[in-house]
Amino acid sequence: MPKLKAETLAGFILCHSLALLAMAPWFFSWTGVFLLLLGILLTGVLGLNVGFHRLLTHRGFKCPLWFEHTLALLGTCALQFSPAYWVAVHRRHHHFSDEENDPHSPNKGFLWAHLGWVIVRGGDMRAKIVIDRYARDLMRDPLYAALERNYNWIWLPFAVWLGLFLLGYGAVALTGGSAYRALQFGSSLVVWGGALRIVVVWHNTWIVNSVGHIWGYRNYETPDDSRNSLLIGIIAGGEGWHNNHHADPNSAKHGHMPGEFDLAWQMIRLLRWLGLASDVSLPSPNLASKQRLPVTAHQQD
Repeated sequence: MPKLKAETLAGFILCHSLALLAMAPWFFSWTGVFLLLLGILLTGVLGLNVGFHRLLTHRGFKCPLWFEHTLALLGTCALQFSPAYWVAVHRRHHHFSDEENDPHSPNKGFLWAHLGWVIVRGGDMRAKIVIDRYARDLMRDPLYAALERNYNWIWLPFAVWLGLFLLGYGAVALTGGSAYRALQFGSSLVVWGGALRIVVVWHNTWIVNSVGHIWGYRNYETPDDSRNSLLIGIIAGGEGWHNNHHADPNSAKHGHMPGEFDLAWQMIRLLRWLGLASDVSLPSPNLASKQRLPVTAHQQD
């Protein structure tokens, strides 16, 4: 029977409540806005899209172990579970895409696919069970095993929050500002660069699970309901070309057609140019057999 994960719900409410403080002028700073955008790029695009997804889950490219660990730690700062559990859930999604055992298919409802599955989970979604089935390879790495042990991974995002506050408070205090001004600036960095950044990246990820299996177009005939979306392709850093991804999961490049801009792929190209990525998987030539043919006027009749 699915059970409410009280600790996950508490974290969900906490982050969203703190993120809402961004609407209050007292918590605003341009530095906070800059950290929000930088954090989305680092933890969302580099950490999750490139690190957790295209590297750890699908092994779409290779990189030095120290850099793999760097990407994994950035992804962990997005507060979307540990690397091993995230990878295991996503591999299970591909195994049962839009079937009964899919962890987050919208066939069980839009809200379920978007966030319900995060807060309410069945016994077969317990970390030990899912990781043992789908991510044993990661658990052979001491870092990922250590992050998984006793939920150690969860402290990293909150350590970043503390670091942001101390950085902001200290910057003002050391330049002669008042304690009140230091408190305000440090708090603004936590709200914008910490809580709001996490919430934005959460929904950028979850919208692929929900909208990406309901609305959009399909380049390929796949056995699931995956769709491509220009909007999600932009806001989710290239993850919105979801039908392309399900047609060829191991490809590090998700945007296949003209106009399908893939920010994560551009970052992988940059990493390759810098010598930090190698053996990069490209879309398979066999995709032509899955490609949907354009509808002709005769076919429309």
